[in-house]
Amino acid sequence: MPANFDALPGLEVPVDRIRRSLADLWRDDTGATATDDAKATQVNFVLHLGLGTTPEDAVQQFRTVVRFAQRYPARVVVLCPLHREVPGPLIRAKVYGECFLGRSPADRRCVEFVMLCYSREARPYLEDQVSTCLSTDLPLYYWAHAFADSSRMADYRYLLGRSRRVLIDSARSPADALSFPWPNPAAIRDLAYCRVLPVRQGVGQFLAAYPAPAIAGGLRGVVVTHGPGFAAEARVLAGWLGRRLAACGVEPGSAGVSVETVGDGLEIDFTYADRAKEFRWKGDFAAGHAEFEADFGAGPTRLGAALALLKPEMALSEAMFF
Repeated sequence: MPANFDALPGLEVPVDRIRRSLADLWRDDTGATATDDAKATQVNFVLHLGLGTTPEDAVQQFRTVVRFAQRYPARVVVLCPLHREVPGPLIRAKVYGECFLGRSPADRRCVEFVMLCYSREARPYLEDQVSTCLSTDLPLYYWAHAFADSSRMADYRYLLGRSRRVLIDSARSPADALSFPWPNPAAIRDLAYCRVLPVRQGVGQFLAAYPAPAIAGGLRGVVVTHGPGFAAEARVLAGWLGRRLAACGVEPGSAGVSVETVGDGLEIDFTYADRAKEFRWKGDFAAGHAEFEADFGAGPTRLGAALALLKPEMALSEAMFF
């Protein structure tokens, strides 16, 4: 059954009447439509709900895109592939619209959704159908969520090749997702990396107060530990730390960055040849608190800080525009 498609809101319409049905969404009782300012679409956005998506998950990601669209009005197409063939049309469609008040009652912005449920047999015609649903002359962004097989995703060349950014979440993707030879690898962005932006900013700002030679000198290794549910975040933090330490002058191969499963949150621990030197950052996301402990030769420093991962809608905008 098309469970994800059925779980999403919207009015089911014939596929050949999608554009007319979208226009009808904005007509009031007098027949007037929403102003062009209210529908000032800024981007085209395609949310592809992979086969690893449950109905509850589909609704959650749908609401994330709605919150994103409050800041960046968008024409959104949601793709809902069928897990197995079922009797009925090869492609089904829904339309949905929602408006938001901005800084004043006169500041109203609207977002338009088209949901497409399709069978494997309809796959060769999907890109043509998606292209007719998008606004012309606007940039396209593509979010492939919870897909199960990179090689099968690579068949969506229209979306992968045309999109300004292709968003994946390495916490919900196959192990080879970041290394797979996508048609446009420069466009790939990892939402897990974007989620830890507050961590990268906090750790980076703290370490920036010390001279690079003090941080790099005598460094033997770095361990990033993580609890359940934070493996992807730990992995992207380890990669970021490796790049930043190399910029501080750490010679390649002299101080590796490893990842281990320990504890509940995230922790970063630098090991030095001089045992008097130290740097440790420990983050507790449940408590919303982080702690720094450091001594780079000028005396110990202890500091607490607030902590939170980036909200999903903010991670989307970070991945798309920055």
